[in-house]
Amino acid sequence: MDCGPTTAQRMQLYERCAAALACEASQSALENAAIPADRVTHLVTISCTGFAAPGVDLQIIEQLGLSAEVARTHVGFMGCHGAMNGLRVARAFAESDPQACVLLCAVELCSLHQQYGWHPERIVANALFADGSAAVVGKGCPAEAPLPWRLVSSGSTILPHSADLMSWRIGDHGFEMTLSPRVPEVIRRELCDWLQQWLSQAGLQIGNICSWVIHPGGPRILKACAETLGLSDAQLRPSQKVLAEFGNMSSPTVLFILERLMQADASRPCVMLAFGPGLTIEAALLL
Repeated sequence: MDCGPTTAQRMQLYERCAAALACEASQSALENAAIPADRVTHLVTISCTGFAAPGVDLQIIEQLGLSAEVARTHVGFMGCHGAMNGLRVARAFAESDPQACVLLCAVELCSLHQQYGWHPERIVANALFADGSAAVVGKGCPAEAPLPWRLVSSGSTILPHSADLMSWRIGDHGFEMTLSPRVPEVIRRELCDWLQQWLSQAGLQIGNICSWVIHPGGPRILKACAETLGLSDAQLRPSQKVLAEFGNMSSPTVLFILERLMQADASRPCVMLAFGPGLTIEAALLL
């Protein structure tokens, strides 16, 4: 049976192609923020679809003109919620140093891991996943500063007895995704109670949240989130539209959705949600 290119061949393509997407997204983020490249003090990169060293981070530095002394951190192989872990890291840098300016870039080439054959789970993964890159620039600021879209907190939980529901493993012919059809059911059962408890720490309830960034792992996952959280069609639409137009790009996807909300000056508070192997729920609160 033809299994397609080897993992080594796929990684050669990742090394050749990922940087162009990452640099384009990073350059756009710097221009939109009106931040010169040499002002960046920290670079956070996120990817779960390839490995290379020297890698995308060094190519961003060289091609965009960042300082050779920029502090680099890579968040690797965390899956679809990787960007949310990257945001947590970026926030920590910005809060620890008033002079910090953090460039975060997520890049994924999911199409490199097309799996051959007719196994149902592989067919679903092949149909859902896509390529993409997104970047954001962040800085620390006083709590009273009238700046929009402030990341104020993040949360995470690992659901018990769910490790077999989602996995991302390196095989001889690409990385192999396991995605159980039970995932939407588990999200529907577990998400609401945990999220309500987490929001209560900020003095909020689910009904107080005006806009939502929900990682579109697939249509059934979005539906499960909408049903258990009581979301309106309008609140779910940004996530649905990004899935329809771009597919599931893994880690960059939530940043695509966030960009649309920012451009529309959506009402806040805003909650960002993503799900990954574990089964893990990641959340972020933006004001």
